Amino acid sequence: MSWFDTAYADGGTPTWDLGRPQAAVLRLLEAGAFGPPGAAVLDAGCGTGEHALLLAERGRLVVGVDLAAEAIERARAKAAARGLGAGFLVHDALDLAALGRTFDAALDVGLFHTLGDEDRPRYAASLAAAVRPGGHVFVLCWSDRNPFGFGPRRITRRELRAAFRAAAGWRVEEIVAERLETRLPVGGVAAWLARLSRRA
Repeated sequence: MSWFDTAYADGGTPTWDLGRPQAAVLRLLEAGAFGPPGAAVLDAGCGTGEHALLLAERGRLVVGVDLAAEAIERARAKAAARGLGAGFLVHDALDLAALGRTFDAALDVGLFHTLGDEDRPRYAASLAAAVRPGGHVFVLCWSDRNPFGFGPRRITRRELRAAFRAAAGWRVEEIVAERLETRLPVGGVAAWLARLSRRA
């Protein structure tokens, strides 16, 4: 059982599971970031599926993947209860090529900052195998602007740029300051929102 599985064990709700989408993702959607209805979108590290379900509700063809089997079971139950066609798979985001399909866009809320140094290049390559040339990826992660003392590893802009470098098939369009909402007592934390495009 992975650490992520234990976070959901015995009906638990992890601090990152709001039971609703992040406001930053809703703003991206409303700005047209995920393409028109009918666009194929991957939610990497989807948790219990709130972002994937939001996108499916707005007409996108969504697949969510997560390592935590309990999270995927909850996501599937939500999809069934809401009558939405999003697909959810227990799958390793470091091997997205194994999905056997490509997407117009991908979303990562809270996955990148859990990866160690050695896994970040693998993750960038994995996303490159799953996102079509010209497609976009949006990464929302903890920022080094947060004070240390609790929570996951802080990420710098330089680390994001290093992981998604041109040699790995990416163009960094922008990295802007955002808020990542949590169930922690402090509420939201400082985050980066990276907008990346897949090179041809």
